[in-house]
Amino acid sequence: MLNFGADIPFVSHLGFRLHRMAGGESELHYEALPEHLNSFGVTHGGATMALLDVALATAARSDTPDFGVVTIEMKTSFMQPARGPLVAKGRLIHRTASIAFVEGTVFDAEGRVCSQATGTFKYVRRQSAQADGQRVISTD
Repeated sequence: MLNFGADIPFVSHLGFRLHRMAGGESELHYEALPEHLNSFGVTHGGATMALLDVALATAARSDTPDFGVVTIEMKTSFMQPARGPLVAKGRLIHRTASIAFVEGTVFDAEGRVCSQATGTFKYVRRQSAQADGQRVISTD
């Protein structure tokens, strides 16, 4: 399992595991815990969207270790229930000096597409923590 290159408490809490982050591509694995399921007993859409958000962001920053990214917008389509172990794959489609356009897909254990997303991300230079422990995020 690879390191995300940043401490992301929410990602750690959900248990996402990074398997690939190179050349504009990413692959994450995730198995939803019981508290991550919806009332139908399948992975909650919010957890699936978080998985896609991280897969897209990881693909966007795969070749820019000095930068992080922040989500500007993301559109997700749900095709079928997400059951069992999931794999999310992200792919950088196009980038400029400050913006990345990315797409990603979540697959179930049988390789069926469960959901798909496209997103736009802004590259931000990593900032060190201030004296009060807060990090500054550039919005320009």
